[in-house]
Amino acid sequence: MEARVGRGTRLLLAVVCGVAVAGVYAGQPVLGPMGHDLGVPRDSVGWLVAAGQLGYLAGLVLLVPLGDLLDRRRLIAAHLGLVAAGLAITAAAPVAWMAFGGLALAGAFAVVVQTAVAYAAAISPAGERGRTLGVVTSGVVVGILGARVVTGSVADAWGWRGSYLALAVLATVLGVLTLVALPPDVRAGGERYGRILRSLAGLFTRPVFLGRGLIAFFLFASFGTLWSGLALPLAGAPWHFSEAQIGLFGVAGLAGALGAARSGRWADAGHAGRVGGVALVLLIGSWLAIGQLGWSLPLLIAGVIVLDFAVQAVHVGNQHVLTSAFPSRTSSTIGGYMVFYSLGSALGAAATTALFDAAGWSGPTLLGAAFALCALVTWALAERRAGRSRPGEQPPEHVSGAEGHDLRATP
Repeated sequence: MEARVGRGTRLLLAVVCGVAVAGVYAGQPVLGPMGHDLGVPRDSVGWLVAAGQLGYLAGLVLLVPLGDLLDRRRLIAAHLGLVAAGLAITAAAPVAWMAFGGLALAGAFAVVVQTAVAYAAAISPAGERGRTLGVVTSGVVVGILGARVVTGSVADAWGWRGSYLALAVLATVLGVLTLVALPPDVRAGGERYGRILRSLAGLFTRPVFLGRGLIAFFLFASFGTLWSGLALPLAGAPWHFSEAQIGLFGVAGLAGALGAARSGRWADAGHAGRVGGVALVLLIGSWLAIGQLGWSLPLLIAGVIVLDFAVQAVHVGNQHVLTSAFPSRTSSTIGGYMVFYSLGSALGAAATTALFDAAGWSGPTLLGAAFALCALVTWALAERRAGRSRPGEQPPEHVSGAEGHDLRATP
């Protein structure tokens, strides 16, 4: 089904990704007032973000593999509708358990992001796959960080509930637009959902997949540590920033993430491994600057820019490697990879608020840097193994798929 992917298609898929993932992260800049209104203790407010991440985890395992079985255009539209429902429930929730349920529902169907990414990878020529992934996945980072800017501003005017309601309306509109603007993506049929799930489980035994997944786990644990905890010290002494002011720090993150837009082209040129190593070194360095939050906002902003540049560069490179290695199962492969992302993000979100309550900002700073160091060590081990397994030296690995064919992977 390879064809050229037009700019309009890339842009629409990027916006779909941005809005869907924004619903999972919209609570980050308003954790204080949201927790207060719902009666959630301060040391537990990180679970308002983690609830969406855990729902996302369930969706990655159970929903994303459907993209290898059904028309992904219709899946994208249906999932956006259910994201809208979850966000609307959250906006209207009078008590904490209902908000947690709405966030988990929105998170589960926010895996429309992975369906959109897999769809884009599947219809892209091999030489343009990295470029397409770079554009479409930039929507994910824009959604994560842009949610902070928009949510903070809307919350100042209409409260945190207004932010979730606005995102619900956007998701609904995009669901309709997707049905109108994207071409059908009819699957060949003959495969069974159970077999697809078994092939997904088999991926976790493949070194190339496991290596990239563990890098993502530590990468996004570091990312989640920053963005789920940053609102707490900025709202307190000596800064005392409002929700809108805190949200503006997302602009710095956007600048860094969009600065890594060329990482897809670097991956197309065969430099994904080298770029990933450099980016992870930068990620560790970014925490040295972020740790100075207590006295220096310029250093914090510089650290945020570098951190988000590094995260996006590594993330795009990882997805390029995996979609090239398992081309016949792009949805399942991306879904399985993002399990690591979801677990890492949830860990970072839950741990950073608890650590801040116990040790101030130094606790999350050390934790974020430790996660970044673990990602770099994992990358080095993965690259070392890849260096011993270049094409021509060993036969490619494979995972048996449905209908008796193989999912081949060259590490």
